[in-house]
Parts: sequence; structure tokens; C-alpha cells
Amino acid sequence: MTITANWSYPTAIKFGAGRIKELAEHCKAVGMKRPLLVTDRGLAPMAITQTALDILEAAGLGRAIFADVDPNPNDVNLEAGVKAFHDGGHDGVVAFGGGSGLDLGKAVAFMAGQTRPVWDFEDVGDWWTRASVPGIAPIIAVPTTAGTGSEVGRASVITDHVTHTKKVIFHPKFLPAVTICDPELTVGMPKVITVGTGMDAFAHCLEAYSSPFYHPMSQGIALEGLRLVKDYLPRAVADGQDIEARANMMSAAAMGAVAFQKGLGAIHALSHPVGAIYNTHHGMTNAVVMPAVLRFNRPAIEEKIGRAAAYLGISGGFDGFTDYVLDLRKSLGVPDALSGLGVGTDQIDRMAEMAIVDPTAGGNPVELTLDAARALFIETI
Repeated sequence: MTITANWSYPTAIKFGAGRIKELAEHCKAVGMKRPLLVTDRGLAPMAITQTALDILEAAGLGRAIFADVDPNPNDVNLEAGVKAFHDGGHDGVVAFGGGSGLDLGKAVAFMAGQTRPVWDFEDVGDWWTRASVPGIAPIIAVPTTAGTGSEVGRASVITDHVTHTKKVIFHPKFLPAVTICDPELTVGMPKVITVGTGMDAFAHCLEAYSSPFYHPMSQGIALEGLRLVKDYLPRAVADGQDIEARANMMSAAAMGAVAFQKGLGAIHALSHPVGAIYNTHHGMTNAVVMPAVLRFNRPAIEEKIGRAAAYLGISGGFDGFTDYVLDLRKSLGVPDALSGLGVGTDQIDRMAEMAIVDPTAGGNPVELTLDAARALFIETI
């Protein structure tokens, strides 16, 4: 089945196989004459990236790339990216790749117009109002994975390289002007990345659905996102060429990011310090801690998860849903414990302290205390 669509929620989304060919026309439509393509080191030499650069060059938009981006992008990468943006006389950013390339690309476009340090725009209260809006460059987002949903998000996660703390940098202008969702770009993803990014999308939907905050629209989106992952992630992993599965996973990723405007929770609060300290894959880390967080949250979400299980065709209510998650992880090769990702026990106290102040912790349906965070780390490592 061919899936093609144009959506205007939450931004202009050009969805369908082969639509990367529209990249140059969308750059021009938002006023770009000299875009900088920002991606990560691994993607830079790959054919899909070179094709995107070919498209820009053929349209007279140059062939500029910045790829000094770590798997968990940090402020050092950001400073270098902003310098490349200014040195090249660029007027827009094509954020290209998975979460790292998308997050850093968006942050480069934002910080290109700022004089204050990036940490002044952390997602705290109304700090975003400190920004100088006129200098923010336009952004075109092109995801090449199906997980983070950063292509439809109003924030970037940037690691402070000094404290090894992940921080959420927020501004409404982080939202790309146009997003090109071309599932063909995800066909070459290795299985392990398909699993990790797919479980990231599942975690976004699960935590948004479980959040106690009131946002029925996000709750509905989260529920359908869970269904798409359930139906299509195993297919995408089994056959990387299954374009229908790839397309539906790309939709699920975007839906997860839209849904988590309702809130995230302890899965992410635990995952962020682990990734910042041990440089683990974010989605895979989410997948490892997910069952323990589900059990921790059970008193507050048992009935809600029961309704989700019924919608997803999973029998047994909360227990059935938890068993499904465990079975899914096993079938996809997700490690049972964080030790399988190289995480040790020497940083538990530090990670627990980081988890309870993580901006996602406040959305957990059960209060994440220091003792609770420590116990969850002990359980999951």
C-alpha cells in the first residue's frame, strides 16, 4: 500500500516515499538561499545524505554540510555548528537524520541568532521568552529514523559536556517550517537502530498516554501511536524493505512527539542521565527501563493501561500489557538490564539525583523521589 499525504499539524508535513526530491523547493519556499545541512558523522558519507546534498546543489543552493555531531549532541557540537553556520554565510538549516542530527540542527538554527548562552533557554518557566526571535533561522527537518519525532518538536535535547547533564532547550521557533517524512530514507537502518528508535516512539506514546495532565487530544494520538508500533515495528525489523511498515513507524514517531506535549515521565527521567553518562542509545535505554517503570506506576495507571490494552487487542489488562512489553523486548533483542548496554553500578546515586530533577520527571503519574529513582536503577541495572 502506498502512503502519501500532506498534513498541516503540527507543522507542514510532506509525507510519502520519494519526497526527498522536494527538498530544494521547500527550502526556497521558506526563503533559504544558502542552507546548511546538519547531520551526524555516521550519516554524512551515506548515499541518502549525498543525495540530499545533490538535490540542494542542483537547485543552486550550494552543498554545505556540518556533521561534527555526537550520538548525544552537546554544547561543544552546538558551538561548532553555529560557527560553521556563520562562517558559511548560511540563512537556514536542513536538520537531517535521527534525533542527534535533528536536535542539533534545530539548535544551530536557533542559536545562530542569539547572544546569550544556550542554557539560558532551558525549558524552565518562561525562559524561552529571553530569545531574540528575528535572528532565528528557518528549519527544514528530514528524519532518517522513526523514533524521536524531533522533526515535529519545539525543543532539542542538548548535553552539557561539563556536567554530563541532558537539558531540554525550548522555543516555539524550534518547530521546523516544513518536515519531509520520506520512509525510503529509513530503509537502510540497521536492525538495532530500527529497534531502538521504534521503542523510543513506543515510550513517547506510552508515557504521554500515562501522564496525569489533561490533554485529551494528545492522549488519543498517543493511543493510536501505540497501535502503529505494535502492528508495524516487528514487520519493520523483520523486513527492512517493508515500506508500508517503515511509513507507519515514521507516523508513529511523529505522533509520539506530538503526544508528549501532554508530558513524559520516569522512563525518560531515568534514561536521560544514563545516556548522558554512558552514551547509550536513548531509545534502547528507554526500552530497558520500561517494564520497571510500568510496575512502579501501576497504582496510578492500572485502569488506564487496561483500557489501552483492550484497544490494542491485548488481553489481561495491566498484567497482559506488561507481559506484552516484555515479550516484545525479547523478540526484538532488547537487553533485560542496563548492564547489557554497558551501564555499571558505580553511578547509581549520581544518576538518581539527576533523574529527579530531569524536566520529564514531573510528568510521571507517581512521584519520582530520590529513593524511588535509586531503587529503579538498582532494579534495572
